[in-house]
Amino acid sequence: MGEKLVVVGQGRTGLTLAMRAVEAGFHVVGIDADEWRVKRLSAGESCVEDVGDGVLAAAHGSGRYAASADYARAEGFDICVITEPVAVRGGVPDLRPVGSAGEAVAPLLRPGATVILESTTYPGTTEEHLRALLEEGSGLRTPGDFFLGYSPQRIDPGNARWRLDNTPKVVSGIDAASLERVTDFYGRIVREVVPVSSPRVAELCALLESAFRQVNIALVNEMSIFAGQLGIDMWEAVDAASTKPFGFMRFTPGPGTGGQCPPIDPSQVSWNVRRGPGRTFRFAELAGDVNRSMPDHVVNRLALALNRRHLPIRGSRVLLMGLSYKKNVGDCRESAAIEIAKSLRKLGADVRAADPHADDFLLPVGIELVEPTSGELAAADAVVVLTDHDCFDYELVQRSARFVFDTRNRCHGPNVEKL
Repeated sequence: MGEKLVVVGQGRTGLTLAMRAVEAGFHVVGIDADEWRVKRLSAGESCVEDVGDGVLAAAHGSGRYAASADYARAEGFDICVITEPVAVRGGVPDLRPVGSAGEAVAPLLRPGATVILESTTYPGTTEEHLRALLEEGSGLRTPGDFFLGYSPQRIDPGNARWRLDNTPKVVSGIDAASLERVTDFYGRIVREVVPVSSPRVAELCALLESAFRQVNIALVNEMSIFAGQLGIDMWEAVDAASTKPFGFMRFTPGPGTGGQCPPIDPSQVSWNVRRGPGRTFRFAELAGDVNRSMPDHVVNRLALALNRRHLPIRGSRVLLMGLSYKKNVGDCRESAAIEIAKSLRKLGADVRAADPHADDFLLPVGIELVEPTSGELAAADAVVVLTDHDCFDYELVQRSARFVFDTRNRCHGPNVEKL
């Protein structure tokens, strides 16, 4: 019988890992506190766009995958990977989901088992926080009785080229034996494993990757504001700069960041730096300020555009194209698009939204999900492209809409204004 793997959290990171582990021969139990999600997974319905129902069906068919909200199903595990998200509330990382997982796993921990944290979090979480919970709840000690490590998640939703299996995986352990166990596990899951000297290095690596995105997104967002004021096409400038074969990486402007990693993770570095050396992480904090201001900028630009057409926002019919924060990612709870939708509603607009990946219960009150038919597009005073889902027919949008405000550079024509 294959080794038993428990993956705590069956969102995009946890479910993707669970499916790949089944393919690698592990017997996998996916634990999730969301009973609605567990019910869907047990019925063979994937909650993650990158994991198709066919992949989930194959996992069920192998007899090596089960989803559950009950930690009793995790008993006897050989390896446990915790993928619960770490949010920031009031400027302080909220480790409660990770802590709850650690407390639930601890009584099931046996000598020789391995626990790995994948949650993006501040340096020291694995060695200081999770380790203490596991030792207290199990009566075991590490190093010695069990193995403990950290590995940053590198799931890029909607990216068909870079998947879990072919993306290099950074791994760490609290001692040499733990590093060996963690390396061996991921070596069976991915093609390339990159060991580092400690969980703190790996945790900082995860935050560095997120901060890099946050800062560069903020750079192009702020520059797009100036470009608009100067009457310059920012997208043409980005295309031109992207021809440089060195010293430049392409980032594009948008209505604001969304999801877990870009806006939240770098602020954990700021908190940790203030807690320790007493400094501030000025780059990340400034980038966060810029990106958080983008939804307001989009609303202001839309208001000016409608005003030029002799229309106030109040009473205008606005169709938002895409609410989820990224292509093919359905969770829109943290998206900039949701903030834009809420602002437009407060200003009195008649707001409708088109997004096949969004769930009704995640929508703000008063916003209706509709199909982007030619009639729906033509009836809108403004169509706003917020997330460029590939399933949208942008030629139909250009042809049918009276006015398009495009924050993603997918539409072109005399009736289109770009961010």
